[in-house]
Amino acid sequence: MTELAVLSLAALLAGFVDAVAGGGGMVQVPALFAAMPAELPATVFGTNKVSSILGTANAAWRYARRIGIPWRIAAPAAAAAFVSSFLGAITVAWLAREVVRPLVLALMIAVVTYTAMKPDFGRLSRRSLPAAKERWVAVAVGVVLGFYDGFFGPGAGSFMIFAFVGLFGMDFLEASSAAKVVNLATNAAALTYFIPSGNVLWPIGLTMAAFNIAGAVLGTRLALRHGGGLVRWVFLSVSVALVAKFGYDTFA
Repeated sequence: MTELAVLSLAALLAGFVDAVAGGGGMVQVPALFAAMPAELPATVFGTNKVSSILGTANAAWRYARRIGIPWRIAAPAAAAAFVSSFLGAITVAWLAREVVRPLVLALMIAVVTYTAMKPDFGRLSRRSLPAAKERWVAVAVGVVLGFYDGFFGPGAGSFMIFAFVGLFGMDFLEASSAAKVVNLATNAAALTYFIPSGNVLWPIGLTMAAFNIAGAVLGTRLALRHGGGLVRWVFLSVSVALVAKFGYDTFA
């Protein structure tokens, strides 16, 4: 019961963080590994996906009601991400995740540095690609980040937001809403592998899901109330924390 209480609090915080700026997996996945050291990594990730998909779905629904979602970009990215996330989930079984840690660390440092040095980055929505190219770039983003989310996960939502702001000229709030749609697709795809293979602990996953939804409701409300400024601040905070965590895991 003590472990479940800790996991529930972790899910609450993860839902909040993920709804605002992505990166909820940074909270939830380490908590699950710490609470269930005897479980296979695939079981940990499968249980994490059950929890996070419901919170992400709630956040996506709330964003869609209040500000709308840029479907011209989010839809093709989500479709591509669904396929590549499934492939990423399968890859977990035979490729060591430690292989990608140094690369993720380098990318996160670049993301934090660029965002911090560009105060206007993501403050205003401005179209930066011709309409004819947007769909294909969105597909490419979905393929790359979908595979990463299915295979590894933590930080995927933050990478999605950064990609949508940098490549499509969205503001942070619009990018966060689009990222929820893509993240929902990647979680669903990963679960199509984890559930049939028996890699989900349902009592734990569903309990955490209830708290993840509560966190997502709070995070979405605050993001919609305070706009892109809050999303940018939380995005930078989460990214710095990810850099610290990956740096520790890689070199400790």
